[in-house]
Amino acid sequence: MAKTKLSKGKFAGINSCADARGVIAAAAMDQRGSLQKSISKARGGAPVSAEEMTQFKTAVTKVLTKHASAILMDPEFGLPALEHRAPGTGVLLAYEKTGYDTTDDSRMPDLLPEWSVRRLVAAGATAIKVLLYYNPAHPARVNTVKQAFIERIGSECKAEDVPFFLEPICYNDALGDAKGLEFAKAKPEMVKAYMAEFSKPEYGVDVLKVEVPVNMTYVQGASTFAGVAAYSKAEAMDLFREAASVARKPFIYLSAGVSDDVFRETLELAAEAGTPFSGVLCGRATWQDGIPVFATGGFDALVEWLEDRGVKNITALNQVLAKGAKPWWDFYGGKENIEIVG
Repeated sequence: MAKTKLSKGKFAGINSCADARGVIAAAAMDQRGSLQKSISKARGGAPVSAEEMTQFKTAVTKVLTKHASAILMDPEFGLPALEHRAPGTGVLLAYEKTGYDTTDDSRMPDLLPEWSVRRLVAAGATAIKVLLYYNPAHPARVNTVKQAFIERIGSECKAEDVPFFLEPICYNDALGDAKGLEFAKAKPEMVKAYMAEFSKPEYGVDVLKVEVPVNMTYVQGASTFAGVAAYSKAEAMDLFREAASVARKPFIYLSAGVSDDVFRETLELAAEAGTPFSGVLCGRATWQDGIPVFATGGFDALVEWLEDRGVKNITALNQVLAKGAKPWWDFYGGKENIEIVG
């Protein structure tokens, strides 16, 4: 196997987000619009201030980074929270605006206008993360724009010698509900398509943060199986392997808002399938049940909840990663097969 060349900054940055074993066990706390809406809903529609957003993020950072290899944060509300992270915790900063263009179904992305990769690194980022909604079936006039968008970010990250974590999210409005059966049937090919596309070297992506290729609600035998199947367990395992087979970059899984129990079960299935995933970036699965606690009880109540239930959630997740996740450098044949340049 030919050696893989990585720059000093990118190698160090990816390592900063991983544990000593090379597994990325990161907590995600970059939610913005969705978090504000959830807290507001939990308190009967009352508005949520920027200060309260920072308080929530600070509580999560203070408690959960003791059990995580890195924290994913937004620069809008989250920078003060980073001061409370555990020593040695890597920092991924989000570069994209929350949400997307809703004028049509293209879901065009945009970046935070007052930030650049250089500024994010100066603010403490050891890696840069960007979320991109991507429909492989869209015409070139849409997807070429998105591809060029990612190429520009890749070039920025290369110039600043910092890792680029890309989070593609598949969608297809023509299929209806993203939690429905038709979408579940189409999802494996969509995930596979974007993993192949954004593994290409022109994008400069270093780590893919991806969805699992199946919806566990439609996997026969899963704890959440509702009686209508899109795939058997064996088929689901094949779909994990097929998606992984096209990746040319290390990849980690995101929790996508499912419960901690479901996410652990999903990762166990991925591991049983022999999928070489390098860890997770897990947010809502760990802390989402603390939202009503914060909404009614505030910062101290959330900290108390996190120190109990939140720690139990992330500890259980780490136990699954210890059994199933592979070091990120194994994707390149081992640490000794990486040539550090520059």
